[in-house]
Amino acid sequence: MNQLFDPEVTAESGRFIGMDEAGYGPNLGPLVITSTTWETPDSPAECKFEALLKDVIDTKSTCRKTKLHIADSKLVNKGKYGFESLETSALALLNAAGMPVSTFQELRQNVCGFNKTGNDPFNDIPWFVGDMNLPFSADAALINSLADSLKQTFEQKKIGCLKIQAEVVPAIQFNSLLDQHGSKGILLTTLAFSLLKKSWEQRSTTPILFVGDKHGGRNHYGEFLASIAPRTLIETIEEGQSTSRYRVSSTEFRFQTKGEEHLPVAAASIVAKYIRELSMYQFNSYWQQFCKDVKPTKGYPVDAKRFWQEIKTAQHEQRISDDQLWRKR
Repeated sequence: MNQLFDPEVTAESGRFIGMDEAGYGPNLGPLVITSTTWETPDSPAECKFEALLKDVIDTKSTCRKTKLHIADSKLVNKGKYGFESLETSALALLNAAGMPVSTFQELRQNVCGFNKTGNDPFNDIPWFVGDMNLPFSADAALINSLADSLKQTFEQKKIGCLKIQAEVVPAIQFNSLLDQHGSKGILLTTLAFSLLKKSWEQRSTTPILFVGDKHGGRNHYGEFLASIAPRTLIETIEEGQSTSRYRVSSTEFRFQTKGEEHLPVAAASIVAKYIRELSMYQFNSYWQQFCKDVKPTKGYPVDAKRFWQEIKTAQHEQRISDDQLWRKR
């Protein structure tokens, strides 16, 4: 296996950026891409996150009310207590990263950076105009307690989640980008690299490892790297079906299957899924004002068509265009 860094620098502290998405397949609701940036006490390629954080994080089961469940969000958001576990983990991670939030708008604005610009484009989308208090269903005291434990462990182990960032892409923006790029796959990769540009410190000499899931069948990412690192030497380490790897200065970029096996990627998966779930709750609540008998939808293709048919009359009455509502692919 190729080493990420030279042996003489593997003892240095580093940064690990994990990225994942939620909502790529549905026709309704937003696409959410999230990155988490972690400080590691040694080389990020060698960092044993699970061992360092074992007193407060569990990757195999929920360990309800004793530890945070950090794994692929599909495994966390599962069963009777799935959403409660997802919410507990997401809000505790945000708190420990210095981003405690008490409402959904605050969450969305903070991770997307709208709180700094004051320009929240979601204010023009009817189902995002309202707000909701957080936590939605989990125990606030438990979240705060676990977040405090996580922060204490961060300090003791010299590790930490430095920032959590996201791209939240509603249908109307998704459709516009799809028209621009002509391909859903290129759209996803372009958005991912837009977020990566915000997360990555290109001029840093600190060893950095970026890991994200592969985008469908794409094996080649060099041209997208060149778009965020122009006039920079990009070394291709490998390009294959399971993994594509590149090096730019002291940073390795790795696109791989099953990226959630890395805790920073799993953490990104959890926050992305949490934002997506809250978004769909607001979406469903909005339409249930006008169609009281309509069953909520997760937005996936077959059920999305059923939902759309049931709200057609209300859609026209509220003068909401198909582009605002329905993702073309």
